[in-house]
Amino acid sequence: MDRRQFLKRAAILSASGIVMLSGHGWAAKIAGDSGARKRLVVIFLRGAVDGLNVVVPHGESVYYDARPTIAIGRSGGADGSGVLNLDGHFGLHPALAPIMPLWQDGALAFVHACGSPDPSRSHFDAQEYMESGTPGVRITPDGWMNRLLAALPGRHDATEAISLGPTLPRILAGRMPVANVPTGRAANRPMPLDRPRIESAFDRLYSGADPLSRAYQEGQASRKKLLAELAEDMRVADAGAPQPYGFSDDTARLAQLIARDPSIRLAFLALGGWDTHINQGAANGQLANHLRPLAEGVASLAKGLGPAWGDTVIITMSEFGRTVRENGNGGTDHGHGNVMWVIGGNVRGRQVYGRWPGLSEAELYQGRDLAVATDFRAVVAAVLERHMGLDRTTVGKVFPGFSASAGDPRAIVRA
Repeated sequence: MDRRQFLKRAAILSASGIVMLSGHGWAAKIAGDSGARKRLVVIFLRGAVDGLNVVVPHGESVYYDARPTIAIGRSGGADGSGVLNLDGHFGLHPALAPIMPLWQDGALAFVHACGSPDPSRSHFDAQEYMESGTPGVRITPDGWMNRLLAALPGRHDATEAISLGPTLPRILAGRMPVANVPTGRAANRPMPLDRPRIESAFDRLYSGADPLSRAYQEGQASRKKLLAELAEDMRVADAGAPQPYGFSDDTARLAQLIARDPSIRLAFLALGGWDTHINQGAANGQLANHLRPLAEGVASLAKGLGPAWGDTVIITMSEFGRTVRENGNGGTDHGHGNVMWVIGGNVRGRQVYGRWPGLSEAELYQGRDLAVATDFRAVVAAVLERHMGLDRTTVGKVFPGFSASAGDPRAIVRA
């Protein structure tokens, strides 16, 4: 690509309002449609959520010894501050009550002691590795969800993979075209290209059949389609009493987009605020105040998908867990092993998967953290293989250098 081409494409990019990724993925790739539309939604909890207070090992006394002020009480407490029992050994934080029906229906599973094998406790590095899908490798140019999009059979257009948020995330960076949709009231904010004279000028300039013009035309069509759907959602929301905008609004909006647009196959959302070094709280407090809207958002997404529920898997992940022992400020510090959520109509739920190493001193990673017994890529690979229908060779392209082992949780989704 020469400088003139680059500048012209950059102009289209800034004007279109939908982020087309760099490389050669500006024009949509046309191929035969694969028919069945299996979908994957990834929710990233930025800041390292405390997995031990999300899916609580309430069957281990050492958990309570290590957390005298922030441990979640054992199940059965009359005041509602105890865990929501899952299997006798593990229980949910009580703020996650909105997702208990998913567990009871067999549509929710967890993989504990899970995470990246890289030892970094840097938020930036750990998120980079989980989004690139290549732990410990800094030079990977793209994200694993973009590589996944390239590996999926069928027609690829700018709305087949979408991210809800202010900027395009690392996990979707790459050569394939991706739509980045603003959230909240910013979703309807006019852009320069919405001015009739500017739009008309761009339409005339890129009215041809060359690849660059087709990229512009497809980007415009995709953007207008998404914005029309978002505008209708906002109109319906505004018809009621004004409410603060939250995560459940984003997930409800995503569910509506998926239900209306069968071309959407991959989606990504991120939710921050999980770095609880100080005043983390137990059944109530800072962590609980973040878990409650997360649970409400996941429940809203599951409900809103409607008929698409059976063809959708939702994965919730975070860059690493937190220390087993609470610190002197009533919080927890950067750790290692964590818990992943896997949700959907095709999930074999009501189970906590993965090898649980326990919290005894001898089993802790570096004497302080829950160990990583299951590589996060093994969980995603199981979903890609058994839900999305990819073979192992193709999964290897999504996660280069990774190979699943016999103990990985492949049965977490139905084939």
